[in-house]
Amino acid sequence: MEAAQESAARIQRFETYNPSMIEFNRYELRPAAVKSMRTTWRLGLATFVLSQVLAGCASMAAAKEFIMPGSQPAATYAAHDDHANEHVAIGVEPYDSEQKASIFSVKYRNYGYIPIFFVITNDGDEPVSLVGMKAQLNTKDRSKLLPASIDDLQRRLSRPKRNDRQNTLPIPLPKKEVKGGVDRKTMDEIEQAQFGARAVEPHSTARGFLFFDVSDIENPLAGASFYLVGVKDAKGNELMYFEVPMDKYLSAPTNQRP
Repeated sequence: MEAAQESAARIQRFETYNPSMIEFNRYELRPAAVKSMRTTWRLGLATFVLSQVLAGCASMAAAKEFIMPGSQPAATYAAHDDHANEHVAIGVEPYDSEQKASIFSVKYRNYGYIPIFFVITNDGDEPVSLVGMKAQLNTKDRSKLLPASIDDLQRRLSRPKRNDRQNTLPIPLPKKEVKGGVDRKTMDEIEQAQFGARAVEPHSTARGFLFFDVSDIENPLAGASFYLVGVKDAKGNELMYFEVPMDKYLSAPTNQRP
């Protein structure tokens, strides 16, 4: 009898205690847990958003494409030759500084090339043909340099680099063959940058880059001259050749260079 009464008392105490625990869990623990979950969720969301923003910025930087610089009338460049009677002028602007060359993704000077921005303006009323145009950079040591073709640039940029350092290890190691290649982005840049106009319409200007191989020449611009021949008028008559001493560019104040 006493055992039954003691058991009944235990059940009553449990029933009395259990609801209080339920109320305690409902009103004390649950809000704190929810608050913690919300904080964790917000931190996770902020981290995710930040990672997406950073990834987007990195993607935009990686996807940066070459943009052709704008041009001015050719006669306004420090280094220019203006044929007033023929209404045609040319101007050249070497991209010989790191700041100017930063428009390219490739450091062409590291491969021996100097990019020269070439501009030709036709102020006449008839188009001029550039189909037979030939440019040449004559250096002070009488080297006659022709602009590199797209194939020339591709070969130079894809040329593999070998490590010829002597092996100091006690056992011989197999030689690795270094494979060169030019990615699609670089090829697009080369194709977009190169001067490729076939004609210049009346009262307009054409522009683009010519790349000259100066890898074996010290101070290639000093004493050099830029020559251009093969420009023809609408009747097929060849214009007088153009000559631009590069010292005009080198001696011009920096603030007068486009």
